[in-house]
Amino acid sequence: MKEIDIEAENKAIAQEYKELLRISYQTLSDEDKKIIRKAFDVAVEAHKEQRRKSGEAYIFHPIAVAKIVARDIGLGSTAIAAALMHDVVEDTEITVQDIEKMFNPKISKIVEGLTKIPKVKQDQEISLQAENFRKMLLTLNDDVRVILIKIADRLHNMQTMEGMADYKQAKIASETLYIYAPLAHRLGLYNIKTQLEDLGLKYTEPEVYRDIVSKIKETKEEQDAYIKSISEILSKSLVDEGIDFIIKGRPKSIYSIRRKMRVQGVTFDEVYDKFALRIIYKSNEHDEKFLAWKIYSVITDHYRPSPSRLRDWISSPKSSGYEALHVTVMGPMGRWVEIQVRSERMDEIAEKGYAAHYKYKNNSDAEEHGLEIWLNQLKEALENANTNAVDFVEDFKLNLYAKEIYVFTPKGEIKSLPKGATTLDFAFSIHSEIGVKTRGTKVNGKLVPLNHVLNSGDQVEIITSPNQKPNAQWLDYVTTSRAKNKIKNVLNENIKKIAEDGKEVLVRKLRHLKVNFNENTLNELVNYFKLQTSLDLFYRVGIGAIENQQLKDFAAQKSNTLVNFFKKTITRKQNLDEERIQKHEISKKYDLLVFGVEQNKLDYKLSPCCNPIPGDNVFGFVTINEGIKVHRTDCPNAISMQSNFAYRIIAAKWIDSSQEEFKATLKITGMDILGLTNELTKVISNVMHVNIQSISLNSEAGIFYGQVTVIVQNNNILKKLIDSIKKVDGVDRVTRVYNA
Repeated sequence: MKEIDIEAENKAIAQEYKELLRISYQTLSDEDKKIIRKAFDVAVEAHKEQRRKSGEAYIFHPIAVAKIVARDIGLGSTAIAAALMHDVVEDTEITVQDIEKMFNPKISKIVEGLTKIPKVKQDQEISLQAENFRKMLLTLNDDVRVILIKIADRLHNMQTMEGMADYKQAKIASETLYIYAPLAHRLGLYNIKTQLEDLGLKYTEPEVYRDIVSKIKETKEEQDAYIKSISEILSKSLVDEGIDFIIKGRPKSIYSIRRKMRVQGVTFDEVYDKFALRIIYKSNEHDEKFLAWKIYSVITDHYRPSPSRLRDWISSPKSSGYEALHVTVMGPMGRWVEIQVRSERMDEIAEKGYAAHYKYKNNSDAEEHGLEIWLNQLKEALENANTNAVDFVEDFKLNLYAKEIYVFTPKGEIKSLPKGATTLDFAFSIHSEIGVKTRGTKVNGKLVPLNHVLNSGDQVEIITSPNQKPNAQWLDYVTTSRAKNKIKNVLNENIKKIAEDGKEVLVRKLRHLKVNFNENTLNELVNYFKLQTSLDLFYRVGIGAIENQQLKDFAAQKSNTLVNFFKKTITRKQNLDEERIQKHEISKKYDLLVFGVEQNKLDYKLSPCCNPIPGDNVFGFVTINEGIKVHRTDCPNAISMQSNFAYRIIAAKWIDSSQEEFKATLKITGMDILGLTNELTKVISNVMHVNIQSISLNSEAGIFYGQVTVIVQNNNILKKLIDSIKKVDGVDRVTRVYNA
């Protein structure tokens, strides 16, 4: 019986391999097929004893990744071979050197880039995950295919992690939303980006995900009929114009619906543009632009466009290579509908990014040369590789999702910058040395401050001076990571010089106070002055920010450490005794958070960034200096923490429900109706176990704005309160504020 199973499995593996060759976007030569076959044989042999959690042979995973690389990203034989062997070095005795001997340096270099950093001693100060991200991102300078294969690997992992433990699912999904989805977006892989985001939401906020999916299913029939009615009207006119096209209805992704609900504080039903239409037309390259605007003309003959929501990425393509015309029109029944107009070439570039872009440049060897244009634009984010790994990744991410604006140089050349960029950002985008020497900036001929925010269409001129130097304030004037990194580098050089002098001064002063200068003392000083690093300490001594009296106080405190220890211990015991008495007096079912599988009762603090209250879904985060901090699972910082510091996350949940009280802030907007304030306070007071701590109400031109901070026992009471407020005549929206 077992033999038959193995035979069937081998047949399935052979079938998958044939499928891989068949679906390749690139035309594979005989030589290409030989390389792929050899890589396949190496992978099959290397993984023959391995099985995935689901029980299937491990080899199905690398083949699936290679299929995504071949079909969805459109890469050639080098990348397909590397994808087949992406786990070989990590999981088996085969080395990178062995792969180089069997294949070539290109393939071995990619496989090396795909191999994770080996486990090091787990240190709370070091995020191994961020180090791995850094390693992967730095391969952009060598070969962008490493990241493309990594994205394919992550997509398949996300598609197949149903059976994993919840905490592993949350960790992998957080990493995906934190780094892989933005990377896919920046590389122009919009189809993959959407899948990664939706799957990420499925495992980070499963209830929200399921709720949106069920509502999409409920409204699908109605939406299909709506799309059909628009398609039929447009199709008739487009056929009359002799245009060869297809129309697709495209539902908005689950993740983007969720994002809109959260950002705008609306319900699912209030998200209007839940779908888009895509018109894909056949054209030679010469007529593409003309036909796009002809289709635009047909659309606007039937439906009125929103002038503020026209996006022309045909005249000025995005830096990811994306080209399309987006027009938002008022459809039947007063509903906004986005219509995207693309040629077949543009559509392929949108789906496969630069692999398709290079194919259309008729450069058969394009893949081997790497994606120079994109690399040149992104290398700026990699300039400062010496910073802490988490900061490095955060800096890199700054521009991944940024919307773009287009500005002009004095000579009329067009430059692309992220939305929100300033004139100083523009200076650094031309050249780092111009940025450093910037003395002034002009926009459209007028002198403006260095932090002037640019708009699309601005013409910018930079005035430089050889004597100009950046100062710390410049960091507040820029938004791009390139500018920030260059300014930090220049400032750091100056800081290091001051810090070197400061160290000598500190050693001398400590010797005078009869305190030994060693690593232990250094750590105590850093903690005493609430600083991050020894460099911060030396710098502050160097500029005179730490005075002699403060050092004397430190020396006195150091000599009294033993006395302080006993004092703290006694005080802590008294506090604990008092707390126990209070808890007992309040309730025997005192509301508690418990942690981990064992549901341990541990000391914790509620994080102010998201103000969790009983009933919220939460997790614990072990900080370096402040013990366990509890965050809501939908906290704005949750994705970053779970991605970079998964080893510090501990499961947490509320047990019982008691008379402990918590603070929550609600923002209320509506129409300024007579007696609304009175009605609101009455409604809040009438909900059981709710006290108003503070209330701030004002109106402007008939619109009412209110912010109410209430004391509640748990999430259920808060939900009941929100529902009651929504029923008040004139109230339009009630949302919970994160930072009260």
